[in-house]
Amino acid sequence: MTKVRTVFGCQNCGYQSPKWLGKCPDCGSWNTFVEEQFSRAAERSASSISISGQDIPPQSILTIETSDEGRIKTEISEFDRVLGGGLVTGSIVLIGGDPGIGKSTLLLQALDRLGRKRISVLYVSGEESLRQTKMRADRIGVFSQTLYVLAENSLEKIIEDIQKLKPKVAVIDSIQTMFTSQLQSAPGSIGQVRECAGRLMLLSKSTGLSTCLIGHVTKEGAIAGPRVLEHMVDTVLYFEGDRGHPYRILRAVKNRFGSTNEIGVFEMKDGGLEEVANPSELFLAERPIDVAGSVVISSLEGSRPILVELQALVSSTSYGMPRRTAIGVDPNRVSLLVAVLEKKVGMNLAQQDIFVNVAGGVRVEEPAVDLGVVSAVASSFLDKPIPSKTMVIGEVGLAGEVRGIHQAEVRMKEAFKLGFKRCLLPRSNLSRIKSGFDGIELIGVGSVEEALETLF
Repeated sequence: MTKVRTVFGCQNCGYQSPKWLGKCPDCGSWNTFVEEQFSRAAERSASSISISGQDIPPQSILTIETSDEGRIKTEISEFDRVLGGGLVTGSIVLIGGDPGIGKSTLLLQALDRLGRKRISVLYVSGEESLRQTKMRADRIGVFSQTLYVLAENSLEKIIEDIQKLKPKVAVIDSIQTMFTSQLQSAPGSIGQVRECAGRLMLLSKSTGLSTCLIGHVTKEGAIAGPRVLEHMVDTVLYFEGDRGHPYRILRAVKNRFGSTNEIGVFEMKDGGLEEVANPSELFLAERPIDVAGSVVISSLEGSRPILVELQALVSSTSYGMPRRTAIGVDPNRVSLLVAVLEKKVGMNLAQQDIFVNVAGGVRVEEPAVDLGVVSAVASSFLDKPIPSKTMVIGEVGLAGEVRGIHQAEVRMKEAFKLGFKRCLLPRSNLSRIKSGFDGIELIGVGSVEEALETLF
């Protein structure tokens, strides 16, 4: 008889207890313990599987032979850029995002592009029937001959079909709907998600199958529940976007085979997702002209510079405590820059509500946008517009100085391509910029006060 072990696992953090608890002693969550059963035989069989598929003893790193197998390009350049150049053979990719954001559509289109190159690919749907998947494929124009679709939730059946078909790429949609008969817990529980992902990882590493897992984001913002999957997989991608805007941003937060700073921009249309070759032009399409509080900044996402509009609104407060609201930028950074304006420039902002927003739902993190935040707040407070063909970049210190930023020339080229005539940048960067920007006026500034005198 196979001995079955019963434990209670927290669905929030994975903590296990031999008895049910109302409150998790690890993460402090209430009513998150669910009964799960584990088979000793199943644990032993799972632990005996090797990642390489063979019993290989430890070797010196100098004696290990490697072969440059390259990457599998999906021919969707925005997707390939975020992956680091394409799908790596034997890798496992986790793609997360809110329901309905376009995760399934993106991967179905990617599999279609691979299928057109006569690459055998498999799409496993645990949420839709074959007819429903075909209806969506017809709507977005997917008609590849070597794209196979499987509607299945059982992990054992999926692995059996993968071993028979032997595809190059497989997509699991979604990992929360998969279950293995070796565990008695319900699909979507932490035990099922972790076990299914672990066995798929072993299959990918041992056979060279490139696997993409789709995971829904919970209310706490974690993919497929707790962050156990993010530690197991090779690459983690977040699909971001606002329901009120047509574009989507694919961002890498973990990538063992590429940079984590790259983003891909897509636009959602009736026929599916389309790549946005020039996101700067898209983000600046609806920018108002000659309006106080609006300025164009440059954010560097990986190797790609993106020009976005930053807006600020300064108004008299009707409360005892003025509000400081920031969307798309760090609120603490905005409070710091407002203090610099008060102390070093002399602006009386203590009784003013200040709202800062990056138009289009984009989020910028780097300090190169500091001077843009300062300029937008000052423009709204003084009610003086910044010229529409002016871009402002630079980091601001607590002493009011404007510090240099990295890759200023790349940002200049993007601004020049979009027709900007003037750019405010740190003086230290201006001395290092080479020739080749004859069509744009470069103005170097060393302090916040000097920048505001130049603009206004």
